[in-house]
Amino acid sequence: MPKTQDPFGALRADCANCHALCCRVPAFSASTDFAIDKPAGRACPNLLADHRCGIHDQLRPKGFVGCTVYDCFGAGQKVTRVAPEAAQTVFPVMRDLHELLWYLTEARGIAAAAPLRADLDRALAETEALTDSDPAALRSLDVPAHRHKVNALLLKVSERARAGSRGKDHRGANLMGARFRRADLRGASLRGAYLIGADLREADLRGADVIGADLRGADLRGANLTGALFLIQSQVDSARGDKTTKLPTTLSHPRHW
Repeated sequence: MPKTQDPFGALRADCANCHALCCRVPAFSASTDFAIDKPAGRACPNLLADHRCGIHDQLRPKGFVGCTVYDCFGAGQKVTRVAPEAAQTVFPVMRDLHELLWYLTEARGIAAAAPLRADLDRALAETEALTDSDPAALRSLDVPAHRHKVNALLLKVSERARAGSRGKDHRGANLMGARFRRADLRGASLRGAYLIGADLREADLRGADVIGADLRGADLRGANLTGALFLIQSQVDSARGDKTTKLPTTLSHPRHW
């Protein structure tokens, strides 16, 4: 039987076909996430001539945790291919558009979103077209405005998907260090919530909307996130977990768990 094509294929980072834009374009500030200061547009001193990281297998112990949780959603290889000369200004825009494409692609596959399929298809087509814009158009694009429009549609999808088991509304809540061990968070809205260091061990997060939730250092050991809405790999990578943590099939357990 032939393998089903991955709908997220072009939205997964392909570092082998990228000129290490995430190591060149963004600025780093010395913090718990980065061991050094690095101005925007300057290559990280750990970057090798062949665009590979010289400490890739030691990023966390050497203080570069931020690098291990970054996801360009495939924007790096696209900019490398179509506009390498304009990477400094185009890459951040492309990365934001690709993130929206990931969310829209996920939303399109949610059964409860069927009545919104035409709207989702239009939003996908529009966002895809924007990624094909020339560098000048990308630089002038009002990304926050486009994100706001897409987010309104994603919220409609979330409401439909959670209609049967809608939990508590924690949108934007400060839940840093909160104790949610074994909590029933099915269908909850955790959109943009601050869950830094939260105890979510053995919590049931099936069907919870976690778009934009900050899960840095959150303890997900034994938690069930199957069916969690709009969970992305970088959120998982920033949290703590183990082999008992259940994730959506589109995501994988980080190596550091």
